[in-house]
Amino acid sequence: MPVTQPQEVSRSQIEALIGQPVQDLALYRRALTHRSVLREPAERSLRSNERLEYLGDALIDLVVSEALYRQFPKKNEGDLTRLRAKLVSGSALAQYARRMDLGTHVLMSANAAQTEGRDNPNILADAFEALTGALYLDQNYAAAAQFVHERALEPFDLEDVAAQDENYKSQLLERMQAEGRPQPTYRVVHEEGPSHDKTFTVEAVVGETTHKRGTAGSKQQAEQEAARRTLENL
Repeated sequence: MPVTQPQEVSRSQIEALIGQPVQDLALYRRALTHRSVLREPAERSLRSNERLEYLGDALIDLVVSEALYRQFPKKNEGDLTRLRAKLVSGSALAQYARRMDLGTHVLMSANAAQTEGRDNPNILADAFEALTGALYLDQNYAAAAQFVHERALEPFDLEDVAAQDENYKSQLLERMQAEGRPQPTYRVVHEEGPSHDKTFTVEAVVGETTHKRGTAGSKQQAEQEAARRTLENL
């Protein structure tokens, strides 16, 4: 049975998607135009959503970076960078798009739609970025930032996301399992200080290979630091 493709997007559809009034409807139509719907290869990068995707990507990074900077005043640059990467990854953007049912609005070829293009993570992530870029050009930065906050940040407890992100031992274990390597172990190589105020230095070991060390006021914290530094090195 042939798949019916939407050929236009209405103002009411877009306003429902972004939760804000629309001025230049053509911008949003382009944001929802996948390159597969354009016949001429030369047209694809100029008439599809690819240029808006480029702009939206930078905007989302900025909005999320500012939100994390304000939310976590005690986190260092590395921690903030890792948390941002989790929130703006392709899979995360696709998740935001799915919650909006964005795939049903993307203009794409019948072939792309029949091959599950409407749930393709890359297509969804690109459309979310492009829609953010279109909103910025149509309105202003504040409107684009509001959209990102409402669709990508407010549905989550950032404190909880950060806590999950900081379990570096779990992250290292998952990575080693994915690569078919032995489970990491941790060994104390140095203890210093009186019993009530000790400092521990722990190193991470994978198979026969010794990786990075971590130092902290407890063995558990030192293990987390060793895992974090090993992940960075890898």
